[in-house]
Amino acid sequence: MALFGYVTRPIIAQTAPSIAGTWQGALQVDGGQRVVVKISKPAASGTDKPAWKAVYYNLDAHAEGLGKLATSITFEGQNLQFAVGSIDAAYAGKLSADGQSIAGTWTRTKLSHPLTLQRTTEDAAWELPGADQNMPKDASPEFEVATIKPTGPDQQGYTGFHQGPGRHISCNDQNVFSIIMFAYGVASKQIVGAPDWVGTEPYDIDGVADVPGQPNLNQMTGMFQKVMADRFHLILHHEKRELSAYALTITKTGPKLAKSLGDPNGVPDETGEGDGLGVTMRYTNVSMQDFSTNMQAMGDGRPVVDQTGLTGRFDFTLRWNREQTSSSDPNAAPGLFTAMQEQLGLKLEPVKTPVDVIVIDHIERPSAN
Repeated sequence: MALFGYVTRPIIAQTAPSIAGTWQGALQVDGGQRVVVKISKPAASGTDKPAWKAVYYNLDAHAEGLGKLATSITFEGQNLQFAVGSIDAAYAGKLSADGQSIAGTWTRTKLSHPLTLQRTTEDAAWELPGADQNMPKDASPEFEVATIKPTGPDQQGYTGFHQGPGRHISCNDQNVFSIIMFAYGVASKQIVGAPDWVGTEPYDIDGVADVPGQPNLNQMTGMFQKVMADRFHLILHHEKRELSAYALTITKTGPKLAKSLGDPNGVPDETGEGDGLGVTMRYTNVSMQDFSTNMQAMGDGRPVVDQTGLTGRFDFTLRWNREQTSSSDPNAAPGLFTAMQEQLGLKLEPVKTPVDVIVIDHIERPSAN
């Protein structure tokens, strides 16, 4: 029946295109690199609008085959954009009318390359290295097998502490002082009684956990505590001492931090590089406690105490000048204290406070493998 001269017509709902699924394509870099992007949309929680989630894999690039979490992602109309902050990369593309391909551009460290992603089925998808399940939270793993050797004078490649694939754990080119700092989450001024060689002789440690699954950060540091006791015969005790420290607090303008899209129980990720103008660190899925511990290694050896009150995990980038001196170059990074305030809305305030101190009672060079 017509009302007021208008004829009623059925309303046809328009279904928004979905980008959920597995996408893959070839990036024309270094002879060709296979890229896989897995996109999903977690179920809504309460009144919060569920966000898209993406994990980027480069099967032909070192350390990226295990997947890097997108730190931001938007899909509006037919346009997809996501960024992978931990490797300073971003993608922008447009979904085809049939929803089977995305044509776009991959940009990393200001270099851009065309990248077309094709929707693929599970049977046709390129094989990923394997996304291991997390280790049970109550597990207390140790190294099932561990190789320890002095770092070679000509060693090249990644330095620092590494987790993955799976239950594989390693560190490269780290002196024992640094290993103790990492294992116990302390600053250098919180370690006393160590002989000189502890700070001058670097080692490589490589092995696997004796419990299936991917360890979290606490489980990983616990593994290093155990290997230090077993192979370096480390004996220590803890004391409380009042030391000069830094309190990590929020500025009056508030924090400038993006909530992480990652697993709140997952392992935090941090990568960095330096040049003549400064140091750039990219943090993914980190808590403020994680960040405080990391700042201890970047500063002057004083402990850093988290007093932000911020909970959860965050993704952000911090660029600063280690020299803490001004530069006439307009592209030079500011000093650490200024950079934290301007870029993160956080600050380090000098304080005197009781902190945990590790006293080395006994330590030896590592036993043979």
